[in-house]
Amino acid sequence: MLDFLLTGLRQSHPDFYFFCANTGSTEGLKALGSGHTDIAWTHLLDPETGRYNTPFIAKYLSGVKTVLVHLFRREIGIVAAAGNPKRIRCFEDLAAAGIRFVNRQEGSGTRLLLDTELEKRQIPLAVIAGYDREVYTHVEVGLSILSGEADAGLATVAVSRLMGLHFIPVTREDFDMVLGQSTYFNRGIQALMDILRSTGLRERFEKLGGYGFEDTGKILYSTL
Repeated sequence: MLDFLLTGLRQSHPDFYFFCANTGSTEGLKALGSGHTDIAWTHLLDPETGRYNTPFIAKYLSGVKTVLVHLFRREIGIVAAAGNPKRIRCFEDLAAAGIRFVNRQEGSGTRLLLDTELEKRQIPLAVIAGYDREVYTHVEVGLSILSGEADAGLATVAVSRLMGLHFIPVTREDFDMVLGQSTYFNRGIQALMDILRSTGLRERFEKLGGYGFEDTGKILYSTL
């Protein structure tokens, strides 16, 4: 999604450059707090409140005047090989013998979601074969399954459809953008928001499925 978003920005505003790194949500917030980045993408679920992203601003950005802007919602779930030959239906099945899992890196929103769901079900991390095998993107999760290197992982429904993989829905998560209050009015940021609100981009992702843009651009939180 973000690659398409930035490509659209370059096509419509070639004078703006955005340099991105796949650090995971937690490291992105830390980088924003330390001044190493201007924007942090985040989709962190707080297990105690059930809320996304807002609770982590106080944790990682104390003393920093920030704005939390909603980008989109996306459907995420357990992804398995086409036809689901291992008959994976739920998180409990990930602990079954012979199921090889591919995980996201520590600190990513997807990893936090997995850990939260496993803890709810009292499933020890040690019984998940492949829990320590980490990749950095949803696409890498899909490719690991497509190549036969893994049997299951967590990824978006869009990735599963692109690669023809089986998808078991888990949740719809909020994907937001955190940035400094002064940065919000930067011309590049406003151009980015225009692309997000554009009909063309939304139609493209509606074809993939699993994305919602109802509150795109809405400021969800601002530090006083």
